[in-house]
Amino acid sequence: MVKVRRALISVSDKKGIVKFAKGLNELGIEILSTGGTARAIKEAGIPVRSVSDYTGFPEMLDGRVKTLHPRVHGALLARRDNPEHMKQVQEQGIELIDMVVVNLYPFEETVAKPEVKLEEAIENIDIGGPSMLRSAAKNYESVVVVTEPTEYDNLLRELKKKDGEISQETCRRLATAAFRQTAKYDTAISNFLQGQIGEETPSPFPLLFHPTFEKVQDLRYGENPHQAAAFYKESTATGDTVAGVRKLHGKDLSFNNIIDLDAALEAVKEFSNIAAVVIKHTNPCGLASGESLVEAYRKARECDPVSAFGSVVGLNRKVDKDTAAEINKTFVEAVIAPGFEEEALEILKGKEAIRLLEVDLNKPDNQRQPTELDLKKVSGGLLVQEADRRQVETSAVKVVTKRKPTEKEFQALLFAWRVVKHVKSNAIIFTTPDQTVGIGAGQMSRVDSCKIAVMKANLPIKGTVVASDAFFPQRDGIEEIARAGATAIIQPGGSKKDPEVIAACDEFNLAMVFTGMRHFRH
Repeated sequence: MVKVRRALISVSDKKGIVKFAKGLNELGIEILSTGGTARAIKEAGIPVRSVSDYTGFPEMLDGRVKTLHPRVHGALLARRDNPEHMKQVQEQGIELIDMVVVNLYPFEETVAKPEVKLEEAIENIDIGGPSMLRSAAKNYESVVVVTEPTEYDNLLRELKKKDGEISQETCRRLATAAFRQTAKYDTAISNFLQGQIGEETPSPFPLLFHPTFEKVQDLRYGENPHQAAAFYKESTATGDTVAGVRKLHGKDLSFNNIIDLDAALEAVKEFSNIAAVVIKHTNPCGLASGESLVEAYRKARECDPVSAFGSVVGLNRKVDKDTAAEINKTFVEAVIAPGFEEEALEILKGKEAIRLLEVDLNKPDNQRQPTELDLKKVSGGLLVQEADRRQVETSAVKVVTKRKPTEKEFQALLFAWRVVKHVKSNAIIFTTPDQTVGIGAGQMSRVDSCKIAVMKANLPIKGTVVASDAFFPQRDGIEEIARAGATAIIQPGGSKKDPEVIAACDEFNLAMVFTGMRHFRH
């Protein structure tokens, strides 16, 4: 147990601090404080002793030096069970500090501002705060370290219940939180400064990579029941990500639910017009746009109604009652959308298990910056790349066959190209201008993806167009596509056998365009 007789309070976020200081004072605990925190406590009529008076040394250098003093850190680091430590403390006239309440300068908030200047960022690097947190946390057997305002009420209750003492269990938990906080803080500084100082060419790939994630929840299990799992949120995650969703109804999300929800969300975010996607095992088994949300959903489900059983549905408009009623006709694991009308919620909540997730889609075309990083874990390492956010410019599309696509074919090709990047490689999809018709995903050979897409087609395939996520290495894929009745193809190009592939298209009177951009998805 730690008996708290003296507390040092120095906080940037002053939420709840006056109430907490009042509670400490009522328990007979002396309060030391600095700058604006001391003023706020004093103005509330609570006795407070300035750290300058305690150390005998003034704050200086525009507040850069306040608590960096042996009387502060000696008071925090001295081991109470070490006679030699206690002797030295007494010789130096150091009064022990039993509790430190500190939260840090808002560095992350500062550097998140558009066009933040380096000088402003530097001034928001806290030095004294992390130093005190580390000193107190290192000596947690004798000092209580508090970093979060959410802890104030719990600590006051424990202090009152235990006659001014805090348990070792609480001290250990708070010390762990303090080291976690300083690690996160230093990571944010390091990540920002890499590329800002000392590098002629800033790079999104630093020499030391420090991604920061906070645990959202433990999951029942991972991909399979024998695998333990948890879900973590990136510290910079926004409301238009699967990490920023709000669950409105249903069972807890599973590991696989979260992966599929992410795939659904990213797919519908490709479209500014009304769109719906049906996801199964991270692949679209149907995606469509329509004049209404219910029309788009029906068309998406029509592509592969068998696979739609047990799927995850993604929508880029608020769910109305008609769409909700249509969704309820099929067993669906989860629905993610930018909102649900009340009547739609009532209809969907009729199924107890279905998960309903609300996500913020504030802009018509919700694209992130191309420099966002995508992480893939491998044994003993991490692959880091720019996220695949780029879309081909219409002007960059090159017609390579004798026949040019018609206007209708060209619109269908652009629709198909937006969809194919969300299908596992090798990927081949047949579409109309607003609906997928057949999807071949994840095959080891491209010709097999062609065959599977034709086999899976639940709608008439004649007159459709085809998108391929990468080039055709042989003309055999073209032959399968022509045999199925498609009329135009969009693909990256770049194969050594492009001339043979183009010749095959000319032979079958297929129009084909090259994008010069590949969309592999492993």
